[in-house]
Amino acid sequence: MGDATHSRRARLRAEATSEIKTIALKHMAAGGPASISLRAIAREMGMTAGAIYSYFGSRDDLITALTADVYDSLANVLEASHRTAPEGGAREKVLAHAHAYRKWAIAHPDEFRLIYGDPVPGYEAPEEGAAQEAEHRLCAALLGLVAAAWPQAAASRKGCDYAWSDFQPGLVAMARESFPELPPAAVALCLRVWSRMHGLLALEVYGHLRHQVLDPEKLYEADMLDLIQSLGLVAPEPAVD
Repeated sequence: MGDATHSRRARLRAEATSEIKTIALKHMAAGGPASISLRAIAREMGMTAGAIYSYFGSRDDLITALTADVYDSLANVLEASHRTAPEGGAREKVLAHAHAYRKWAIAHPDEFRLIYGDPVPGYEAPEEGAAQEAEHRLCAALLGLVAAAWPQAAASRKGCDYAWSDFQPGLVAMARESFPELPPAAVALCLRVWSRMHGLLALEVYGHLRHQVLDPEKLYEADMLDLIQSLGLVAPEPAVD
């Protein structure tokens, strides 16, 4: 009986936690991340303000949990895109990653804004925790792309002098542990690849392209093909019968 009661309590707590997060995302969609309020969520759920604090000790704790969920969601999508990319090497993986990134962002604009938009007023993110671990997964996914592309891309990086001291220690530690064969120039390239994938997409998510472009996807695709070319990743030759 005790185990059954504990299991039921755990299930009810998980359901309530999920509902709190769902309502927080709804409020965020309506008023931005700054509109997230534990008291407002409690009122909508018919819960006392004191009761909701047993789930999240503060608004910052809730925002941190949401951020971790969003990073994990995006990391899952990007990692899956690498596994299911058409065979052919780095070129196909880069394109699959870019397409998956855009598809996720267009489907989840509010979550995109939470992790890549302006800082939430008054929010201080913890230095360690689930959100940071999930964010590191995104960095590792990008580093994996560059590691696959580096044999071709390295030739075009001549003259780009970088040292490990040019980067934050956390990124250096991750790169050297996960991809010890990569030089500092490859880490710089990773950040530049991210900026290419992110730039037009952010303009689209924030609505800055709607008055200029009828088909943002076509523009994004052209930019990604240009990125592929800059990395020296040529398209495979068509098969000859």
